[in-house]
Amino acid sequence: MIKMAEFAKRRKQLMQQVGPEGVVILTAAPSVARNHYHEYPYRQNSDFYYLTGFQEPEALLVIAPKRKGGEFILFNRIRDREMEIWNGYRAGQAGACEIYGADESFPIQEVAMRLPELLEGREKIYYTLGIDRENDEIVLTALNQLRAKIRNGVQAPLEFIDVRPIIHDMRLLKSTAEIDLMRKAAEITADGHIRAMQFCKPGMNESQLEAEVMYEFQRNGGRFCAYTPIVGGGANSCILHYVSNDSVIKNGDIVLIDAGCEYQYYASDVTRTFPANGKFSGEQRAIYEVVLAAQLAGIEATRPGTPWPDVEKLTVKIITQGLVDIGLLKGNVSSLIEQKAYFQFYMHKAGHWLGLDTHDAGRYKVGDDWRLLETGMVRTVEPGIYISADIPGVDKRWHNIGVRIEDDVLVTENGNEVLSRKVPKTVAEIESLMSA
Repeated sequence: MIKMAEFAKRRKQLMQQVGPEGVVILTAAPSVARNHYHEYPYRQNSDFYYLTGFQEPEALLVIAPKRKGGEFILFNRIRDREMEIWNGYRAGQAGACEIYGADESFPIQEVAMRLPELLEGREKIYYTLGIDRENDEIVLTALNQLRAKIRNGVQAPLEFIDVRPIIHDMRLLKSTAEIDLMRKAAEITADGHIRAMQFCKPGMNESQLEAEVMYEFQRNGGRFCAYTPIVGGGANSCILHYVSNDSVIKNGDIVLIDAGCEYQYYASDVTRTFPANGKFSGEQRAIYEVVLAAQLAGIEATRPGTPWPDVEKLTVKIITQGLVDIGLLKGNVSSLIEQKAYFQFYMHKAGHWLGLDTHDAGRYKVGDDWRLLETGMVRTVEPGIYISADIPGVDKRWHNIGVRIEDDVLVTENGNEVLSRKVPKTVAEIESLMSA
């Protein structure tokens, strides 16, 4: 669990970058739409949560460095007994200060009235325009009110700056508490994948296998998925973002499951591929071993100082060589890579940042330079090969084999830690688990 002291530390770090001439405005995620009388779970904007820990909708955060009346101002909903009976507890203004450490808290209805005072004397507004039209109007109106008083000596901000790049660079480096939560998320996710392998039988529907994964997630505290699970058998294993999960798994099918739980706002993202009947065919094994070799090499390269694209280049090289060795590609490996001949079989990147979001915040390039991996960063490593039946010139014995192997990898001081290492992934480990 992230303690309030850590949220305060993050705000302090942000204020140091913004400086006393700046003011930060951040809005909560909008309220979840309702379908008649049915309520849907609310999930806070990740940046808002990262700075506050506050999980209610209808809120606005102002961070005003060096402000005498307080630097952390939260506008949020008032306490309302009737609404709380129906929809649950609200922190109110007292709770915003006592629980979440706000220096001041005001009803959300007072934003328009109070915002001009909070902007006065600042030179820069760190706010992302164009995301929320209603709040854009409130901020711009407050700014125009101040500008109308310039001849009276009132100092109004001169520019808007998108605050997201600053926050997202902060989010790239995980704290000890964040890493502990991500370890837990990966552990729960691992148990879900293991359960799927143990329960899988030809004749099952993909949705039944998804249910086994979800059961394991929820009983261990991962109530929500970090993203919609992918459970694809046979031809569906070759559809990268397949989410229908409603086909019957047949004997001889390969099964690809891409699923991760969210634990206390932090995501896991793991993919495993295994034979429906518990025994890899010769062709399935051949493809699987190539992908596994690429993934293991990609993980080994995930260490401090490695430029982001190096893992990508390594997986492409190993997969291209493997496809040549199998006979699915012909020619010189370097030339094939230059021509992107592998792309018909391996058409996605080798990974992405992971954290509060599955595809987490943070730039991959800084200026013209690729970012170097640093201690505390977490990324996925997820190469794959997908041989759909419509790829021309491929013998049908290779058709409908889609293999992806994905793990969550923390960059450590001396190398890396595979957070999701509990999930079996060698051919022998998988077949042994499924035959037990």
